[in-house]
Amino acid sequence: MGKISGYFFKRWKLLLNIVTILALIFTLYLIRDDLATTLDNLTKIDAWALVLLLPIEVLNYHFQAKLYQHLFRIVGNELPYKYLYKAALELNFVNHVFPSGGAAGLSYFGLMIKNHEITGGKATLIQIIKLVMTFLSFEVLIILSLFFLALGGRVNNFTMLAAGMMSTLLVVGTGLFVFIAGKQERINSFMEFVTRMFNRLVSRFSPSVTEAISLKRVRQIFDDFHTSFRQIQSNRQKMRAPLFYAFMCNATEIMAVYVVFIAFGKFLNVGAVILAYGIANFAGTFSILPGGIGIYEALMTATLLATGVSAVFSLPAIIMYRVVNTILQIPPGYYLYQKHIVKNKDAEADHLVT
Repeated sequence: MGKISGYFFKRWKLLLNIVTILALIFTLYLIRDDLATTLDNLTKIDAWALVLLLPIEVLNYHFQAKLYQHLFRIVGNELPYKYLYKAALELNFVNHVFPSGGAAGLSYFGLMIKNHEITGGKATLIQIIKLVMTFLSFEVLIILSLFFLALGGRVNNFTMLAAGMMSTLLVVGTGLFVFIAGKQERINSFMEFVTRMFNRLVSRFSPSVTEAISLKRVRQIFDDFHTSFRQIQSNRQKMRAPLFYAFMCNATEIMAVYVVFIAFGKFLNVGAVILAYGIANFAGTFSILPGGIGIYEALMTATLLATGVSAVFSLPAIIMYRVVNTILQIPPGYYLYQKHIVKNKDAEADHLVT
């Protein structure tokens, strides 16, 4: 029995994805008679409305760059806006192609930013604080979603439960982070525990690897992490601008989703789109598939269905949003990523020659 539970525990992400994909298949089965209508809807779009996605996404990356810039400024570093704009595009590519709940982007950000003499601990903190700001600002949008749903008479048990669960998880998660990061002893104990557990897991599959992650290195990184966190704590009054930029990052993404629905000739309740976007993105974090494919579409369709939007209409719109958004964001991110990799290789080669 213990072996069976251990098997499921180690593969919970895989099992979550299997369940969600099965739910998507089940949804498609339920609307099988209307699939022809769904496919036909893909051809009935206003292409000019989709053009609005480009300036919206340009704005989204503007707000991301400004968010990074203000956070680095608080901890004593001044980084160029143009550099951070490109960095945001690269990070989106990395997190999209290498799904890991943000861990891949976290590691890559540290490597990318070290050219500006920024330590790994500080880079890790900035990326985590950016996520915390994004989560906290979404609380405002959850309240707005319930307000708009109530105006449209769309509030039901599901929407209240979903909004309540998201709000609770976001607040508890943020509070737990602040509690752990607030004291040097707590953050060291927590990260040492996580590192030991990870090393033990790796050694079970590769007995020759005794220490996949160096405990000494982890202590160094999180000593610096805590120092930078204390800087942010002592400058709380300066966090208003980052919180505003985080809010605008969320708002522009929701605008992008809404524009696609407009392209299909449907003006949905804004609250339904906010709620569906939040649930899909939150759950997509745990996906092992690139871009959360399958999970995102299934959960967004199911949430919109619960608010009274037909899956026959919402599914092609969501697919269109995902396709167009990927076309707009992934190629420039890939180009910048490759450029960065080649540049680093050349720099290492020059260093070896000299």
